Order: sequence, then structure tokens, then C-alpha cells
Amino acid sequence: MTVALRPLRIAARVELISLIVLLANLATAHLAPVSSLMGPLHGCAYLFVVGATWRLPQATPATRATAFVPGVGGLLALRRLGRRHAAVSGT
Repeated sequence: MTVALRPLRIAARVELISLIVLLANLATAHLAPVSSLMGPLHGCAYLFVVGATWRLPQATPATRATAFVPGVGGLLALRRLGRRHAAVSGT
């Protein structure tokens, strides 16, 4: 894992986990404090993932587009970046 991808990895996981918590809360108790905490957290993580992906010089236009998918876009972008790194390095 390169240092440049570490913040993106963290934000992608936070984005997915916060979406799961939001949906679980919606399907069960629908507690307002959970929604008011996780909603902005998910939104910030989503925006961070999009911004971090766009700033990477090795990100292709398709990789940048996948970052816009809510919830899993960061993980998809990381997967595409990993494939591109493997193709460039020959491993």
C-alpha cells in the first residue's frame, strides 16, 4: 500500500461502513441521533473519496468516474487503481 492511497483507503471504508449503518438504522429503529451523526459522516467521506481520487495522477477517467458511485465508489476506484498498478509493474 502506497502512502498516497492510504487516506483514500480509509475514506472508502468509512464511506461504506457509514452507509451500512445508515441503512440498518433506516430498516430498524430509525433513531434520529444515529442519522444525524452518520449522515454528515457519510457525506464527508463520499466527498473526500471523490476529491482524493481526482487528485491522483495515475487515476484514469474511468477510475475517477467510479469514485462517484455512492457507498462503494471508493472501493471500486481502489480496485481499479490496484489493477492499473499491477498492469504497469507487470506483476
